[in-house]
Amino acid sequence: MTDIFTVHHASERKPDTSVPDPHQDTYSKTIFGFWVYLMTDAIIFASLFITYAVLSPNTFGGPSSKDLFSLPVTFTETMALLLSSLTCGLAMLAAIKSHMKGIIGSLAATFILGAIFLVIELSEFAEFISEGYTWKTSAFLSSFFTLVGTHGFHVTIGLLWLVVMIIQLFVHGLIPETFRRLAIFNIFWHFLDLIWIFVFTFVYLVGVI
Repeated sequence: MTDIFTVHHASERKPDTSVPDPHQDTYSKTIFGFWVYLMTDAIIFASLFITYAVLSPNTFGGPSSKDLFSLPVTFTETMALLLSSLTCGLAMLAAIKSHMKGIIGSLAATFILGAIFLVIELSEFAEFISEGYTWKTSAFLSSFFTLVGTHGFHVTIGLLWLVVMIIQLFVHGLIPETFRRLAIFNIFWHFLDLIWIFVFTFVYLVGVI
């Protein structure tokens, strides 16, 4: 009798149409395709890390990493990106609960923190260039600007993507398509956060030791 009640009770529940079935073909294929893209991106970053490891000792008489890098500044930059990864995850949790204000608020916080990260990075680049240390100065700086700049370019794309997604949420609300885009953006943003942890460790921390 308990089993009959349980089945009857479950059948009366209305499905949450705002969240797509993760086993739905379109949703699954999109997520799988994006993971394939991330794997190719990971190969690109791995190549840039290897290039930096080989070329970083070649300063050509110019400044070394110890002369240029400031850990307090980079740590602030890192914390901004780590916090943005947290707020991005909170946006996904709010989406699962169909809480629009939570989604928009968390995405707005993600954008602000990501923008702070990007401004600090560009300020660092501008300071180096104003002192005459450009990507043409040495192999070390060429590999540094390429690696860190490639990550910064990805963050810029992510911020533009974020703005478009917020507009879509305002216009269309939380529908299966916008939920799927939010899920994909979460994967992308956490991937950038992971890459930056490697950059901070192997470029900045090792560079000042």
